[in-house]
Amino acid sequence: MNALDHEAAALVAFHPEQGWGLLCNGVVVFDDTGGLLPDGRSIPVHGQPCGQAA
Repeated sequence: MNALDHEAAALVAFHPEQGWGLLCNGVVVFDDTGGLLPDGRSIPVHGQPCGQAA
């Protein structure tokens, strides 16, 4: 997640019923805005989950 273009990664698999998606760079993103990097490190939850008011 240190690359300048990390926000440009495209969604290649989406499982809304399970609350996660897979990006083309190998990052798994979760509905709660957290993530799991290919090397096993986690990205902490930040902000509000999509579709929820602040």
